[in-house]
Amino acid sequence: MKMQLLPDLPARLGYTMPAEWEPHEATWLSWPHKEESWPGLFDRIPLVWVEIVRALVASEEVRILVGSAEMEAAARQLLMRERVSLDRVRFFPVPTNDAWARDHGPLFVVNRRERKSAIVDWEYNAWGGKYAPWDLDNAVPSRVAELLGVPVAQPGIVLEGGSIDVNGCGSLLTTESCLLNPNRNPTLTREEIERKLRDYLGVRHVLWLGQGIAGDDTDGHVDDLARFVSPRRVVVVSTEDRSSPDYEVLADNLARLRHMRDQDGEPLEVVRLPMPDPVFHEGQQLPASYANFYIGNTVVLVPTFRVPQDRVALEILQQMFPERRVVGIYARDLVWGLGAIHCVTQQQPRP
Repeated sequence: MKMQLLPDLPARLGYTMPAEWEPHEATWLSWPHKEESWPGLFDRIPLVWVEIVRALVASEEVRILVGSAEMEAAARQLLMRERVSLDRVRFFPVPTNDAWARDHGPLFVVNRRERKSAIVDWEYNAWGGKYAPWDLDNAVPSRVAELLGVPVAQPGIVLEGGSIDVNGCGSLLTTESCLLNPNRNPTLTREEIERKLRDYLGVRHVLWLGQGIAGDDTDGHVDDLARFVSPRRVVVVSTEDRSSPDYEVLADNLARLRHMRDQDGEPLEVVRLPMPDPVFHEGQQLPASYANFYIGNTVVLVPTFRVPQDRVALEILQQMFPERRVVGIYARDLVWGLGAIHCVTQQQPRP
């Protein structure tokens, strides 16, 4: 099926990006296959995908990108071996360079009035050209659009899904260190980037945080820092440990949020999440953060690291989502690839 372009800007056509907690039609994953992303630990990584699928299939379809028939067969075999139902699992023959579906996957917007979906196909350059090649990942949204028969809008600028978070009512959270980084869109000003976000995601109000956490190779994705959990409530990671390399950065982001207002001029309710004790592997500090959770239809999947703060973070997030089951997924091996649960998932909202 040939790709169809939207005839106008998504916002003009009534499309907006829903909040992650709004009903999903499906969750998209890219099956892991790049051993270099988890050197020495790759054999453990597909089992993390198994636990993600197991938690999600009770309430939504899981759509998995695979680059070959052999990869699909291996994924099916592992899921069946681990007693995960395949009734709500669909495989799509779309090759990828890596498994970070949040950043290269299809980002959906919806027109609620007409009950239609579209895909915004941002350019992708592997977080500022850090990990070549990225040609297959950059092609994922258009390939998915062709397979689904969904129209596409192409902003023509670089943006990863983990760099933004929306409340579904007109506000968007992002960071200066990522979206204003010259390795993404060096010719664009802050105002020009905000215009792209308004035109293509239907937001009205952009909230800018500062820097990202230690070990984060994305230049500061917001999904390791702060997340909307309701239209006016935001959870933000923070630490009391003044010796932490993240202390000043997180204190600055917390202070910014406490002075921010939403699209209607109302103050945000800010809830603090702890940071886990630092997670190291082979002497490298990894970007471990409880903000990297994923909100499914009936569950919230939270990365855990077998540290004392796990329990506190899970309890706080359970309070934020009383109608959903909060599920901890061990992510110490996963974060060796410099990402966690939110980084490998991408929601497809129900139109």
